[in-house]
Amino acid sequence: MYVPISLRIMPTDWAAPLNLPAAFDRAPQRLEVDLGCGKGRFLLARAAAHPETSFLGLDRQTRRLAKVERKAQRAQLANIRLLYAEAAYTVTHLLPPGSVTAYYIFFPDPWPKRRHHRRRLFDAAFLDALATTLTPRGCIHLATDHLDYFESIRRLLAGDARFMEREPFITSAEERTDFELIFLQQNKPIGRCSFAKKASVLR
Repeated sequence: MYVPISLRIMPTDWAAPLNLPAAFDRAPQRLEVDLGCGKGRFLLARAAAHPETSFLGLDRQTRRLAKVERKAQRAQLANIRLLYAEAAYTVTHLLPPGSVTAYYIFFPDPWPKRRHHRRRLFDAAFLDALATTLTPRGCIHLATDHLDYFESIRRLLAGDARFMEREPFITSAEERTDFELIFLQQNKPIGRCSFAKKASVLR
């Protein structure tokens, strides 16, 4: 299996959608995006289990991305690409319309202080970007230990006519993120929900 020397995507134009066929050396039939891949435990396990699917992992820490890249190279995972970028910007500006089959958003920063809530990832503009970039029936999978934030996100998605709730996505033992493993060891409850973009939306 051919694995590129670098798995990093380096956009030439940060204001234009990515050329995904060029980035993956093939036209992705399915693209799943891990928004905040961290140390890559979920991303690596998921990509290994689904070689037919293309995976894009985002993070804002270059050292983390470098570690994930080395692990992916050693595992010969040719279906992973990595991007150093902020999640909302990527979804809004860099991912082409109708290109994403699934988003995984695990343990986003809850910004718990009320004065910081405006910094949270989920808002109306972010939902617009998710709806634009998802394929019909494409999914958003969320997990967070911050239950107030979880309820806020769930209400936001449930109140949007473009989405419908479905059975929550549950990670396998191999896919559990470092945060998830810590919270499970602490017996801390984790809120999980999944929503699918409706095949058609009446306006």
